Amino acid sequence: MIHKSHLIFTLYTVYGILLKVMASKGKVRAQRDEIYPSVQSVIPLGEGERIKRKSVSGQYPLVQNLTVTEGGTANMTCRVEYNDNTSLQWSNPAQQTLFFGDKKALRDNRIELVRASWSELIISIHDVTLSDEGMYTCSLFTMPVRTAKAYLTVLGVPEKPQIDGLTKPAIEGDHITLTCMTQGSKPAADLRWFRNEKEIKGAKEVNASGKTFTVRSSLQLHVGRNDDGVAYTCKVDHEALTQTPQQATEVLEVHYAPHVEVTPSLTVPQEGQYLKLECVSKGNPSPDPVMWTKDGGDLPDLDRMIVEGRELTFTSLNKTDNGTYRCEASNHLGTSSAEYVLYVYDPNAIGQHGTDHALIGGVVAVVVFVTLCLIIVLGRYLARHKGTYLTNEAKGADDAPDADTAIINAEGNHAHAEEKKEYFI
Repeated sequence: MIHKSHLIFTLYTVYGILLKVMASKGKVRAQRDEIYPSVQSVIPLGEGERIKRKSVSGQYPLVQNLTVTEGGTANMTCRVEYNDNTSLQWSNPAQQTLFFGDKKALRDNRIELVRASWSELIISIHDVTLSDEGMYTCSLFTMPVRTAKAYLTVLGVPEKPQIDGLTKPAIEGDHITLTCMTQGSKPAADLRWFRNEKEIKGAKEVNASGKTFTVRSSLQLHVGRNDDGVAYTCKVDHEALTQTPQQATEVLEVHYAPHVEVTPSLTVPQEGQYLKLECVSKGNPSPDPVMWTKDGGDLPDLDRMIVEGRELTFTSLNKTDNGTYRCEASNHLGTSSAEYVLYVYDPNAIGQHGTDHALIGGVVAVVVFVTLCLIIVLGRYLARHKGTYLTNEAKGADDAPDADTAIINAEGNHAHAEEKKEYFI
């Protein structure tokens, strides 16, 4: 079987050489015809000869460049618009014949024939690798041989990224560097960082290794307690990743000293009421259990003061519960405490104070209302009693024919001055 394949390949090679020799002879004959034109070149061509020449001039192979992802399938198509039963051939970048018509010449199980006819030759290359990239040639064995070249571009698929530099756990205040790396991309991939869902910028570095690229991106962090539980994600963007992008995620664990607050269930605690004090402590590791004290000492009445976890409960308050209560929480990074000053009110005193306040409020409202009424009445009175000011001419102008007579009349009317008064506001 092996000898038979070698024999077929040898025959194809000899056939190709003969065609090239015949093509070279055709070129020499053409040059000779240009120097010594034959009689046929002078005689007008018939209609059938014109069609034949037209079909020969249209015998050019047509191909297209192709881009495929590594591991995919490349379908190489070569078409001819006019063909007079002339064979087509596909060759790889190393000028090795892949198919001559429907005859396979190269022993590669990844290469298969899709369609072979006088007008087209289609082959497929499965499981494409980066070494398959290059210029492929389709040849039409006319006289002379006509060729067309198509470039096959193979995209290198980037590997799933890896995140390094994460210390578990990190301590609040630490400075750490997260590094994301991916290999095998062609062209170089792009790396993007996300803090939870928000994108943040990293420092990118690209290094070539053969035909592919290794890409790194670094992220500088000053770790705080707000980073505890935060997911840092590195995503790979590349044209070969058409469906789901490659990504890696690391959740940051941060240890920090506790912070404590005391929250009461009542704003104004009264005698006989139920009161709960909650010690809200935040820390990592969790500061459990917490310790309660009163006025610097132990809790005095454990029958009415119940400690459950972080809560201090008073079943029935009384005046003896007054004091300063302290909650303290600690872990291996530190200790924190918070205080609450408890004052138990007398319910009757709170009611009396409430009545006094209501009475005072009512009196103030009445005073404000009366004041507003007085202002309104005074304003209306002043508006109705505006002053009148008359000149000497006006005083005697009722019966005077001119200004001089008006003045004389006015001087004689002083006795009636009380009837025309002036009011000033």
